[in-house]
Amino acid sequence: MKTSGRLVLGIETSCDDTAVALVQSDGTVIAAQTASQTDIHTMYGGVYPELASRAHVDKIIPTVQSVIEQSGVRPSELASIGVTRGPGLIGSLIVGVNTARGLGDGWQVPVIGVNHLRGHLRSAELEGGKVRYPAVVLLVSGGHTVLAFMQDVTTIVRIGTTRDDSVGEAYDKVARMLGLGYPGGPIIDKMAVDGKVLVRFPRPMMGQGLDFSFSGLKSAVSRYLESEPGARAEDVAAAFVDACMDVLIGKCSRALAMYKPASLVVVGGVAASPQLRAEAKKLCHGNGVELCLPPLKWSTDNGAMIGLAAWDYLSKDIRLDASPNTSLSIEDF
Repeated sequence: MKTSGRLVLGIETSCDDTAVALVQSDGTVIAAQTASQTDIHTMYGGVYPELASRAHVDKIIPTVQSVIEQSGVRPSELASIGVTRGPGLIGSLIVGVNTARGLGDGWQVPVIGVNHLRGHLRSAELEGGKVRYPAVVLLVSGGHTVLAFMQDVTTIVRIGTTRDDSVGEAYDKVARMLGLGYPGGPIIDKMAVDGKVLVRFPRPMMGQGLDFSFSGLKSAVSRYLESEPGARAEDVAAAFVDACMDVLIGKCSRALAMYKPASLVVVGGVAASPQLRAEAKKLCHGNGVELCLPPLKWSTDNGAMIGLAAWDYLSKDIRLDASPNTSLSIEDF
């Protein structure tokens, strides 16, 4: 498929997937491919950082080549290469950054280091989606649980974050307790549909501002399983998901009341949860707020979101060096 106009090549290697995409400034995805590492990490119940780095080394050049060949695009058509510079696993970030630098030098294309979190924020505008600003954003993934207020596409203020585990991390750990596979989120959500809420797990920090805590909830599930070894996994999943939804939606409700946004944006891997999508839809309908969600395939880590975020950097003439930084905040470029 050939296309006209300038494009950004987005490269994402912050964790365990090698993802590459070609993206236009309006969010149109010309070509994309992701090399999954799920099979590698399943036996560990989570991501094994050293193995993730090695897998990126093996997959990144073939994945870039596949996207370029699939699209028929020439390097001269690229406005830039956008690559995740953080946050993430340092070894995985280094592979992506060094590859982008090498391609940039060889193709004589500028390379921009992109904040992975800003990539997620932009995923709701891929493939025709439009966000009305100002917006409250809930970013929920395996590594992050963050509430932010966006005055516009690049002006971001963090208003809430997790004190310990992210919600995605809690999902994975509960899945491990139940002897399920990795990643835990899709499995837990699916099992919860067939379960009954027979126990009320705690809702940590529900009445305390906009910050989150999921460590206590995870521990409560562990203690319950020890005391009730015969509990049905479906029922435990249902009770766990019920608690997570109450916390996430409760905090979003408070943020909507405080900031009076035009829209609520829910992004990140957990944004693929059918339960979260349904509850967020109810919340927005009840508050007269527009709900903005990424297409399901762009909820998890992907190259398209990094490519679209890179366009924001170009529009502001922000040309950051692509040096890995594992401690970037959602407010940082």
